[in-house]
Amino acid sequence: MAQIPGQENKEKTTALKGEQLDLLSRIDLDELMKKDEPPLNFPKTLEEFEYAFNEQGRLRHTTTGEAYVFNAREDLHRWNQKRYEALGEIITRYVYQLLETKCNLTKEIVPVDATEEEPKSFIYLSADAMSNPAKLLVLIQGCGVVRAGQWARRLIINQDLDSGTQIPFITRAQEEGYSVMVLNPNENHLEVERPAKPTPLLSPEASDEPAEKRERKDDRESKKKRDFYEKYRNPQKESETEQIPIRENGSPEEHVLYVWDHFVSKAAARNVFVVAHSYGGLSLVELMIQREAQVKNRVCAVAMTDSIHNIWHQDANKSIQEWLQQHCRNWVSSPEPLDTPVEPMLSDCPRVSAGTERHELTSWRSFNSIFQFFGEALQTGEEEETSNAVTTRSSHRTKPDHNHNDL
Repeated sequence: MAQIPGQENKEKTTALKGEQLDLLSRIDLDELMKKDEPPLNFPKTLEEFEYAFNEQGRLRHTTTGEAYVFNAREDLHRWNQKRYEALGEIITRYVYQLLETKCNLTKEIVPVDATEEEPKSFIYLSADAMSNPAKLLVLIQGCGVVRAGQWARRLIINQDLDSGTQIPFITRAQEEGYSVMVLNPNENHLEVERPAKPTPLLSPEASDEPAEKRERKDDRESKKKRDFYEKYRNPQKESETEQIPIRENGSPEEHVLYVWDHFVSKAAARNVFVVAHSYGGLSLVELMIQREAQVKNRVCAVAMTDSIHNIWHQDANKSIQEWLQQHCRNWVSSPEPLDTPVEPMLSDCPRVSAGTERHELTSWRSFNSIFQFFGEALQTGEEEETSNAVTTRSSHRTKPDHNHNDL
């Protein structure tokens, strides 16, 4: 029998709809609800999370004593990630507290002339940051979620405070007579929630017809299952936000330049030392491009840790490359023992092994080597100053005048 045109497609469509309804009818709502994503509401303090740092600076559960477990809920990766991020925000505030209480640093608002209403950020300074005449240590972390005082959030949560924070660098520097500035290059904007868009009201004609059609297509139970399945497949939508940049600090590079202009360049220290991790190294090279003469005049040595700078892409001139070669050292991730020379990729600064293949651990593993490097650079600089002073004095001595007339 000849088939009516279009009838075959109609039959296929009907069969497909039947299969979909059959699939939905087989969904076990009770089982599916077990997998439904819990609300994205998380504790606001470590105590509420039931975690605390022990005497060794390791994060442990207050009841079980176990390390932090990322997969708190199986098959809910997004929820676990959001929980981890919520804990990370608590860690950030906890580190700020340690900077203020353990390291005796004070918060300094940037921009320095910020109004009450505008977005603002901050850095941390030791009490003598602007007045110490001898040595100043400047700490610059990489990019991402880390804030002032942190090298790597992952290390703080999964390893310990010493490896993940800048606190050991700060306390060691203070013991050795350095003043300290802790930069905050990733605090670039204020995030505000966008107001919800009003839902347009439908006319009775527009709302009645789809409802009637839906009633004809599915029975109530099938619709309930379909809605629940959609919720499971597309879990909670988060509120939309927008970012308002912080004036003159809208990027890590801008922040480093701003802090240099308003703090470092105005500090009394004759010798400035810098530790720059990952993207911090790129920001430092960018600073040199913008303030080459000032940096060369003030900075004694730069310790980079797995820096991602690139002198070619950043268009650093030859004199900057030569300065980096003499005053900088980059401890890179490598399987070689600590301080083993590593073949340089570019002719900028010497590269040595940080004694680890983990990028985030390079600062901590090279900790002692960095301070030794600074000590040697300072000694070399002082010897050069002494030599130059002797040469200058000798060249300015008054020579005897053999042409004067005797009285």
